[in-house]
Amino acid sequence: MRIFKGPQVVYAHCDIPCGIYDPHNAQVAVLTVIRMMDLINESGDASGTVPTHNIARFTAVKDEHAEICKREVRVIWGDYFKEEHLTEYPELNNLVHEIMTLASKARQGIERNIGVELLDSVNKFAEIFWKTKDVETKRVVSPYNPKLEVVYPVL
Repeated sequence: MRIFKGPQVVYAHCDIPCGIYDPHNAQVAVLTVIRMMDLINESGDASGTVPTHNIARFTAVKDEHAEICKREVRVIWGDYFKEEHLTEYPELNNLVHEIMTLASKARQGIERNIGVELLDSVNKFAEIFWKTKDVETKRVVSPYNPKLEVVYPVL
């Protein structure tokens, strides 16, 4: 008889502690934010080659990816980092707050320097993250625009 009643709503009581965390998604999100800022700023040039409706699309993508960055950092900060990490890296809470603030500023405007500051902060966050796993990192220029440095684990 249950088959005919349809699906039932279920509720989870907690996050699943899968242990799979990686700041890479936050870094890619910030690169997207900066790229959208670049495209918006380029659209204001005298050539007028970018249709006005694309500016709205660029803005929507920029804002969405700033939120993705915030979410990814917030999940790692809240679910992965433990008290011993905060003791070892006392700057971590302030760094996360800085990331949240910069991502909000990135949503509010198109100043590229804000995006670059955000990337720098997320890269610092990534370095701390990988240090807690005893994984060496390196900075590599991304192979796509905006061609800025991101932190990668040396595997």
